[in-house]
Amino acid sequence: MSMRGIDTQVRKERREVFKEVASLAYYSENLKDDMEALPYRLVPDDDPEYMDKYRQRAIARERVRLAMGLSLRPENQPVHLTQGLEESNISEKYYEPPLMQVIPSACNACPENVYRVTDKCMGCVAHPCREVCPRGAITWVNGKSYIDESKCIKCGKCKAVCPYDAIAHQIRPCSSACGVNAIKSDDKGRAVIDPDMCVSCGQCMVSCPFGAIADKSQIFQLIRAMQSGRKIIAQVAPAFVGQFGPNVTPDILKTALKELGFFDVYETAIGADKGAIAEAEHYVHEVASGNQPFSLTSCCPSWSVLAKKFFPETIDKISNALTPMVATARIIKEEHPDASVVFIGPCASKKLEASRRTVRSDVDFVITFEELAGMFEAKGISFEGLEPVDELKGATGAGRGYGVAGGVASAIEACVREYYPDVEVNIEHAESLADCKKMLLLAKAGKKNGCLIEGMACPGGCIAGAGTNIALPQAAKALAEFKAAAEEKLPPMNE
Repeated sequence: MSMRGIDTQVRKERREVFKEVASLAYYSENLKDDMEALPYRLVPDDDPEYMDKYRQRAIARERVRLAMGLSLRPENQPVHLTQGLEESNISEKYYEPPLMQVIPSACNACPENVYRVTDKCMGCVAHPCREVCPRGAITWVNGKSYIDESKCIKCGKCKAVCPYDAIAHQIRPCSSACGVNAIKSDDKGRAVIDPDMCVSCGQCMVSCPFGAIADKSQIFQLIRAMQSGRKIIAQVAPAFVGQFGPNVTPDILKTALKELGFFDVYETAIGADKGAIAEAEHYVHEVASGNQPFSLTSCCPSWSVLAKKFFPETIDKISNALTPMVATARIIKEEHPDASVVFIGPCASKKLEASRRTVRSDVDFVITFEELAGMFEAKGISFEGLEPVDELKGATGAGRGYGVAGGVASAIEACVREYYPDVEVNIEHAESLADCKKMLLLAKAGKKNGCLIEGMACPGGCIAGAGTNIALPQAAKALAEFKAAAEEKLPPMNE
């Protein structure tokens, strides 16, 4: 059971930070002073939630910096809260790496991997825990089992055999959520992220019960760009359905985005449709024909980065089809050459993708659904009673299905079956970084030849991305309905 979709105190605090940072961009006339005052607004004197308000304010300061696109300050030298603000107060600012950062003052330095006997131990006569321990790490102390951590090899046999479930296995929530072992420890036992291993999926961020991990945001710069009078067009990823409440239809969301100041709103699924056709063609001509052993989808940036970092021999197997985000941005810029494009999605690693030099000319900003909710709150835009004045349409069911695990593969498969009926198609999909790694290992070993392989870093697909607002089952149901509502099921071949 994960915390996802539960409105925890951590999520409320994150949303409050986004709302306040958006408010700074919208309304502040004295940015430096207002930014200095913000931690005191976020952590007021009289709030019983905050036992240690001084530490909480220190944490709030770093959260505000990250939300404004700035990096964390070093712990051991004096750097002003607003340092770097002028360079950040521009609309051209891109994400400066690293994208994911652990706020040291917020980290609880949780035990990394420990087996402990809890007070549920009954001191039973059989003590099977002691019998199965291969290292003799369990002894009898004051009538209860005791584990000597210096001898324990973390095999878990004692936990598995205890009849009272009295042995607890404590793992860092951030580490267990990370499928690439990018979470290390500093000299104080606090978590740090190894940037060479991290693929920016953000699953550590949404799994930390202390809210100690955050990514950087571009909402401040986006609002600045909107205020400068630039023509800005939004494209929304298909996982948006249901993210802003059960009654917010796609048309209502488009209307609300226009009220927020966007010139127009497109579905990213239009680009997904283009990609599905391109990937179907590639599969038929390259993989099914035997020219290439297997092909990997490209739409999840964390999956692509995983392949490039850990399985460099698979790089040439990653599809050359543009990701839906980039394909849609190019369509928008063909139709509106004077516009800037913001991708609004569920995903942290799209921020990473957009900062690549090859993508920067197409996608100007990336924000998440969670960050957009902060913008709506800051602007006081309520969905209650909002009448839709515009329709969000244009994509097929295939493209909309990209938002859920397996959806990319099934869209490509459907295109192959429709347009190349005599070609046999083998589809595989992996979700979660750990499973993606296993899949790439099998592919590398020649066990997946002839396959089209879809990888999704987030378990459940994009609807489980780090920037989403609702629980997975609700999101999956909403997306299935949105997909079914598409006028066309498949994109036409001659795109």
